[in-house]
Amino acid sequence: MKQSSPESYNLESIVAQFVTEGEVAEIKSYGSGHIHDTFRVKNAQPEYPDYLLQRVNHHVFKNVPALMENIKRVTDHLREKLVAIPGANPRKEVLTLMPTRTGQWYFGDEAGNYWRLYYFIDKTQTYDIVETPQQAYEGGKAFGKFQRLLADLPVNLLHDTIPDFHNLASRLQLFREAIRKDPVGRVQAVQAEIQAIEQRAETMGTVLRLGQSGQIPLRITHNDTKFNNVLLDASDKAQCVIDLDTVMPGYVAYDFGDAIRTTVNTAAEDEKDLEKISVNMDLFRGFTEGFLEETGTFLSRFELASLTYGVLLLPYIMGLRFLTDYIDGDNYYKIHFPEHNLQRARAQLQLVKQLEARQEQMVQIISQIAGTSPRLATADN
Repeated sequence: MKQSSPESYNLESIVAQFVTEGEVAEIKSYGSGHIHDTFRVKNAQPEYPDYLLQRVNHHVFKNVPALMENIKRVTDHLREKLVAIPGANPRKEVLTLMPTRTGQWYFGDEAGNYWRLYYFIDKTQTYDIVETPQQAYEGGKAFGKFQRLLADLPVNLLHDTIPDFHNLASRLQLFREAIRKDPVGRVQAVQAEIQAIEQRAETMGTVLRLGQSGQIPLRITHNDTKFNNVLLDASDKAQCVIDLDTVMPGYVAYDFGDAIRTTVNTAAEDEKDLEKISVNMDLFRGFTEGFLEETGTFLSRFELASLTYGVLLLPYIMGLRFLTDYIDGDNYYKIHFPEHNLQRARAQLQLVKQLEARQEQMVQIISQIAGTSPRLATADN
């Protein structure tokens, strides 16, 4: 899958379907996302905002109306909460959808594509590789606050935008089916990676088993907490959590684990040189402090115990997904060269090994923060 260029569509006519201010000066491709086509709409009039236009990948998100209903419900709830917080700025701290001229929150074109438009939040930055414990702390606070503000929104109000998204049993079933079919003849060359997946499968089911037994509750979770899904301001203070496509019912360990996956890794998600992949425990501590500072008032002791299992699970499940897509012929993720998904899978499995070696240290850090934080000490655990 490849990123579409602005020339692929009549983007100005698509923007014109939405209620906006000012006039379009230019539209350029924006960001490095794997799934959607994203464009920045520059305003010709500086007194008016820029916008972010996205073509939603309806092959991945098959029920776009349900997806957009989730996003609207969640952003409305966050905005309502932020309005009540002194000093908060909802315009910059939560995504704002623009309505179409017919009052909907997305536009469907004649070719069957779905489009949405947000305010562009300017003077912000993201990091693919986290550089300082302070950045990690701010990311932890951002995702923790996101969950805290949504804690009283009933879980059953949200749709599953991708059913079984983090369901390991389902992911393993798809993986084994891809191996059985071997549609492009790649299975024989990835036996080592297949073995690495299979030998960990039982242990990696811990979070799912805790949830199925009722020991940890379903919550409204982001489910794609890559660190670059937090916008930071020029001072590296958390500004806004973005990319809300997968906000749906989930377990807190999923969000914590995926955020740690992209926070503590000393290399890129698709690093080719596996020797460069290690774990920065100072960044782990920083993120954990920020996250538990926001969530400690409502997490149960079982949820706290599940966090390290989530840390192992999420790079494992991403390695599993990348490898499945590679075996299946690269139909899901955008790739930039033929072996890209395999390279991604190998990098994530190497990260799993590095995290496994530090599991006890992570447990101790979480226990220390949970035991010394005044807010956690008063929580109903």
